[in-house]
Amino acid sequence: MAIEVFNRYENKYLLDTEAYRNFYVELLEYMEPDEYNKQHEFYSISNLYFDTRHDTLIRSSLAKPKYKEKLRLRAYGVPRPDAKVYLEIKKKVFGLVNKRRTALRLNEAYEFVRTGIEPEYQDYMNKQVLHEITYFLQRYDLEPKVYLAYDRKALFCKNNRDLRITFDTNIRSRRYDVRLEQGDYGEPLVEQGLWLMEVKAEKTVPVWLSRLLSEHGMYRTSFSKYGNEYKKMIRNKDVAKESVLYA
Repeated sequence: MAIEVFNRYENKYLLDTEAYRNFYVELLEYMEPDEYNKQHEFYSISNLYFDTRHDTLIRSSLAKPKYKEKLRLRAYGVPRPDAKVYLEIKKKVFGLVNKRRTALRLNEAYEFVRTGIEPEYQDYMNKQVLHEITYFLQRYDLEPKVYLAYDRKALFCKNNRDLRITFDTNIRSRRYDVRLEQGDYGEPLVEQGLWLMEVKAEKTVPVWLSRLLSEHGMYRTSFSKYGNEYKKMIRNKDVAKESVLYA
């Protein structure tokens, strides 16, 4: 059964291709690719983020409060209408990330968010998480806002499965045709050749990883995919307004 509850710290780093390759090779002494990456170089992750009409959740998140939360729908690859996907609540409290998710069929997930009515319980669902999402939907009037996808490589520590490092590239987004089954295309969110590395650990990172990060001159950055997409959208709107003003 897939893990449905996560509590961990997540530190992010932006790398160019050379830095990614050099660091990845050294990590293989301590870590190994996850099961899917042992067979494929990448796997594609597709996400649909929900927000209010006036983008309450992401605007609150960008204000960097001590507590923030979001709701998203995640699929691996491009799902069929009856495919299994994951509806997730992601919260961050004083730097600790808590993620709770339940499996649903794609059409069940759409209907759940649209109506706020829990689907009829099936054995692949997490009943407690369903109740938590119901409460979330009662607090916010949500609609699908942003599609985000990326190609991922993931590593697990050989001696500690609680330590995971992911590398995401080809990050793309769109605010049209936002349903997951529409395909995993979109506009680039970051320049080509950049990689977003995330170090995910329940506790502090091991000494060997701290040493590698220091030796490679890597420093943490604040990077939210949804947050950066929203800021890019606002910038584009401002540019468009200026173009009309001075036309």
